[in-house]
Amino acid sequence: MAGKPAKPKHIPQRTCVSCRTVLAKRALIRVVRRPDGVMVDPSGKMAGRGAYLHNRKSCWERGLKGSVAAALKTTLTAEDRGRLEEFMASLPDDSAESEVGSGEADKLNA
Repeated sequence: MAGKPAKPKHIPQRTCVSCRTVLAKRALIRVVRRPDGVMVDPSGKMAGRGAYLHNRKSCWERGLKGSVAAALKTTLTAEDRGRLEEFMASLPDDSAESEVGSGEADKLNA
């Protein structure tokens, strides 16, 4: 059976609960519901119910309005929300990326 082609490596896919884009699991950030609260799971391996978000502030802002809590089947406490907002503050600004992109386009058109 040496003539069989090798199977491609399976890459797990996950959906951002905010924008509903499907990407590789490693491209998204996992948020997990545990008995001690909701927190960011950088390793992606913590026990508990998980939900995934992009590493963009716009997805986190939209997600914190309700889709994260719904996906985790819980209500976010003030402590949970504060923990997630603290992490969100460390993410890159979406508007800075789009401004840089449009500025480069202006230079190319000039």
